[in-house]
Amino acid sequence: MEYTEFSGKTVEEAVKKGLEELGLTEETAEIRVLDEGKKGLFGKKARVEIAQKEVAELVEKSFQEGATDGERAVAFLDGLFKMLGFAACSELVSEKEKIVINVTAANSNAVIGKRGATLDALQTLAGAVANTGREDYKRVVVDCENYRDNREETLKKLAENLAQKAIRLGRRIKLEEMNPYERRIMHSALSSYEGVKTASEGKEPYRYVVIIPDNEEDPTLPALPARNERRDNRRGGDRRDRGRRDGVARVSNQKRSGGRDRRDNRGSSSGGGTTMKASFDFFGTFLGNSGNKDGE
Repeated sequence: MEYTEFSGKTVEEAVKKGLEELGLTEETAEIRVLDEGKKGLFGKKARVEIAQKEVAELVEKSFQEGATDGERAVAFLDGLFKMLGFAACSELVSEKEKIVINVTAANSNAVIGKRGATLDALQTLAGAVANTGREDYKRVVVDCENYRDNREETLKKLAENLAQKAIRLGRRIKLEEMNPYERRIMHSALSSYEGVKTASEGKEPYRYVVIIPDNEEDPTLPALPARNERRDNRRGGDRRDRGRRDGVARVSNQKRSGGRDRRDNRGSSSGGGTTMKASFDFFGTFLGNSGNKDGE
């Protein structure tokens, strides 16, 4: 550990100064008192050395005599949460076929991270601790607020939506990078889906899934990115896109025709109110299509 020296009128003052400067807490810091100092007008200042506790130290402390593999992993995670400043605690749920640990946290987003990245890192570390000294590897699953089951359901729905889109467009769809576990979910979800097949491409950690339709028109075309799927669903997908394109085309045709459509709709007595009738009809139809339940 790399220590940094701090001084103050008292040991408490020196420690407080050091913790604030290093961004640590007493639980996540290793503190050594070098000099307690002396009181008085010309007394010596107190001196301390502070360093951040290493993960290796947490691993060593987690190896309590008689503790099971799962209990060691739980002890390690609880110590790591203190080091990271997370208000969280872990619970050993099961230790039979696999070790299952559930985390309860005041801020679950901090524990889960973006797309579960932090939770995956915690799971990897817990797995390393639990399997230390074992001849056969035992799988460790770390979850928080049922994130993994919810994520699996989300990925399955996403897989089906993108498979339908790939078939509809006759183009292969490229998903964003995923870890091996999430890629297996996508492959499994579409393994029996009629009309598509899947493949993994790229190199770790940037490997991704590609959905390939059987009716692919031109295999030489690059795969379409799947990042716009949520936006397509929110707007109603390709059907509404076609509606918007048709609407734009109609306006463009009216402009090119010199307004003949509006003149054709004018009454014999006056064109004031009826001149805009075609325009109102157009926008009324367009907005009606945008609210079509089939596109939701």
